[in-house]
Amino acid sequence: MDFVNLPLLAASALVFISVLAGLFSVRIGFSFLLVFLGAGILAGEDGLGGYRFDDYRLSFWVGNLALAVILLDGGMRTNYARFRTGLRPASVLATVGVLICAAITALAGVLFVGLDWRTALLLGSIVGSTDAAAVFALLTRSGVVLNERVAATLEIESGMNDPMAVYLTLTFIALLAPGASSGSAWSAVALSFLQQFGWGGLIGVGGGFAMAALLRRVATRQVESGILALLIGASGLSVFAATGMAGGSSFLAVYLFGLIVANRAAKVVGPTLAAMDGYAWLAQAGMFLLLGLLVTPSRMLDSVVPALAVVLTLIFVARPVAVWLCLRPFHYTARETWYISWVGLRGAVPIVLALFPLLAGTPQAGLLFNIAFMVVLTSLLTQGSTIALMARKLGVAMPDPADERQLRAVFLDFQFDPKTPVGSICEFYGLPMPADASMPLGDWMVAQLRRAPVAGDSVRMGAAALVVREVAGGKISSLGLGLKD
Repeated sequence: MDFVNLPLLAASALVFISVLAGLFSVRIGFSFLLVFLGAGILAGEDGLGGYRFDDYRLSFWVGNLALAVILLDGGMRTNYARFRTGLRPASVLATVGVLICAAITALAGVLFVGLDWRTALLLGSIVGSTDAAAVFALLTRSGVVLNERVAATLEIESGMNDPMAVYLTLTFIALLAPGASSGSAWSAVALSFLQQFGWGGLIGVGGGFAMAALLRRVATRQVESGILALLIGASGLSVFAATGMAGGSSFLAVYLFGLIVANRAAKVVGPTLAAMDGYAWLAQAGMFLLLGLLVTPSRMLDSVVPALAVVLTLIFVARPVAVWLCLRPFHYTARETWYISWVGLRGAVPIVLALFPLLAGTPQAGLLFNIAFMVVLTSLLTQGSTIALMARKLGVAMPDPADERQLRAVFLDFQFDPKTPVGSICEFYGLPMPADASMPLGDWMVAQLRRAPVAGDSVRMGAAALVVREVAGGKISSLGLGLKD
């Protein structure tokens, strides 16, 4: 039985050591994901373990399976209210934003790596999207609560931008294939776009409604939450696989499936979330460990400098430009926009996408894989370890309910009913009188914001500041006011 026991012992010991190291690493700001990745590297060919692993097909299979579980769990934790808050801006970021990121990163690939334009655009496509595994895990465990608009935008973007990245990656692999004619390739690209998003949305939404109805029926019986979690997980993977077989975006389908199931059958799904969280963490651990094993650092030395140039361009130029352009119509504050720009986390998705050209035999596929790994490593080290710090610095973190000083600093000293006429407030405090003094204070603030309000939104009114304390049913239910110097 050694052929069973030895691999099992090695794998379980590696996971145990990684999780234990991760528990300590969180205290100094490093993410679990980075620890898992590092453990895989240490166990690999250039590490202490010395194990040579180069099974790209297995890695690709495990990576897709893990991403399906992670996206399913992420969709199940996104409620409809938050989804509506961030859907429009996140959709633009997940499509147009990925295109802009890919194009600017491709320019860096041409300038710093010496790639031709098609290969450079393939590189930009591979690293152009944020990563759901990294975003869901690190935002949840960052120790800060973001305002609803920022959190919803980041989560929905990461859940919905993988389809665009996969689509672009497959497109440029096809264009780089020997004998591919540009005319036939571009017509296939247009058809693929419709298939990916059409089938992905249709099967994900349809499957979600059907599964929610089924869960409401079986929940009338005495069924353990663990069994229901297994049922949901199996159905989500079935939707993922069926969508892929139909030519649609499996990533989009499984995220929408989880979102609809959790919101249409909330009472049934609620008790299963703990088990689903365990599945998601197991998927993340296995995926990052395996991807770490796949990497051979000694083969990356020649490409470190150009790869870092690409990474820095992506983090400090491509991502901020894409976010500022995409969010400009939605009236986000400068602080919110800068924070969303910073939390453009890259995780397992770029490495998994970098396996596509390796499996397809695309020229320079090894170089693209090495650069993708450098992008992930640098992103987790810099952006992943500073999520909480940057949230506090930029003022997008909500206060701790137990900290009275923080609450007063954010929500200000005086509480008002949003139905109070704005004119009476201005008259009492000697503030500039608006054109319509009879307008309710809450409506006046929404008009000034020019967007749906969330807790923490603020507006200046002469020498005073107004802040949204609470929102109920999409409307302001409580306001705070404070006098500023």
